[in-house]
Amino acid sequence: MKVLITGGAGFIGSTVASKCVDAGIDVVILDNLLTGRAEFAHRFPFYCGDIADDKLLDKIFTDHPDIGATVHCAALIVVGDSVSSPARYYENNVSKSLALVSSVLRNGCGRFVFSSSAAVYAPGEGGCVDESSPIEPQSPYAHSKAQFETMLDDIVAATDLSAISLRYFNPVGADPELRSGTPSAHPTHALGKLFESYSTGTPFKVTGTDWPTRDGSGVRDYVHVWDLADAHVRALQRFDRITADSSGMTVVNLGSGRGTTVWELVRTFENVLGEDIDVVVADRRTGDTAGAYASNDRALRLLGWVPTFTLEQGIEDTARWLAVRSHLLNSVSPNVTLSGRRRG
Repeated sequence: MKVLITGGAGFIGSTVASKCVDAGIDVVILDNLLTGRAEFAHRFPFYCGDIADDKLLDKIFTDHPDIGATVHCAALIVVGDSVSSPARYYENNVSKSLALVSSVLRNGCGRFVFSSSAAVYAPGEGGCVDESSPIEPQSPYAHSKAQFETMLDDIVAATDLSAISLRYFNPVGADPELRSGTPSAHPTHALGKLFESYSTGTPFKVTGTDWPTRDGSGVRDYVHVWDLADAHVRALQRFDRITADSSGMTVVNLGSGRGTTVWELVRTFENVLGEDIDVVVADRRTGDTAGAYASNDRALRLLGWVPTFTLEQGIEDTARWLAVRSHLLNSVSPNVTLSGRRRG
């Protein structure tokens, strides 16, 4: 099998690419390098360009007529940025994704795996959600994912396209072999901000302490990116079986199945790194919710998938990646090392 991975030079796309190759699946990468890194793509046939460039897509399929599936990981993903620049998110995550679908259909590639988000779910009280939980996105980023899912479902019902939408919770960690990791030296998610506080000595902000959760801080489900990559490989390997009897898009949650509050994340981080972190309390951010964690029942049933990495391993792998990132990417990164100490 050969697959096209859009956004394959990004954090998740590059990790999926490595996992595919490890599983004997050939990979072709398309990425505009807006946030991705060419260093992640150099091992694969790589096309630098836009997913909405229909001529480029035609060339890719002409060069690689044996591509049997598309894994669509190309997107803008920063919630706060989407609030300040919503049009940019709708253009990239909806309009251009729609153009991509038209291109893959025109080229006879009927299998489509979409990198979606658990942010599409209605805000709750930090509890468990499954694929039937209400959809009520709270940010332009989340809206863009939900809107494209709606379009994709309609397209699947009307054309030869079959699609699986994988709704990620909160990816952490890195490729265990350190072939790739987060492209940014300063990720915007909570774990990235913790590493920034660790390396610079600046306080970590707990944004919102009045959520309806067990300790007032938001709940997140942190799933290791290598587990996510494994789920993609399983989705590709079982694609035809999963979609055979479906009249629409198939949706699957991917999370650890465990909710972790921000305060619990801080304590776990301190235990893994062996250092105390200065913490300050701040107001809620626009677009934030109390959070949720995944029910993985459908992932187990359809993909045979169970997450195997812990949050502690995700933190350790992130630390290992950030420690070598500047060498591998020839750019500045935080000074991160594992002390080897654990605090009970």
